[in-house]
Amino acid sequence: MAATRWQVYLVRCRDNTLYCGIATDLARRLAQHNAGAGAKYIVPSRRPSTCVWKRRARDQGEALRLEYWLKQRTVADKRRLAEGSAGLRRTPDGGWRIVAKKGI
Repeated sequence: MAATRWQVYLVRCRDNTLYCGIATDLARRLAQHNAGAGAKYIVPSRRPSTCVWKRRARDQGEALRLEYWLKQRTVADKRRLAEGSAGLRRTPDGGWRIVAKKGI
């Protein structure tokens, strides 16, 4: 049996807000969002939504922890990830930090 691949993602909604979630099949999950299934945040006025950032997680637990951590970050931090001007790095204690990408 193949291992489940979890991803943490950010989608940009039509009103330019960002939504963070986790999925094992990102294309299917995005289609669900745009069809109105699942997340109550992505209401009709916010559709369509487009994936602007994603990161693979080792397992569901890590995906949930990273999703929670990202949801605690500022809008500015999430926008930096979505725009590609920043990335994530693991910290020695197993957490994450947002870092500027070089050359940008």
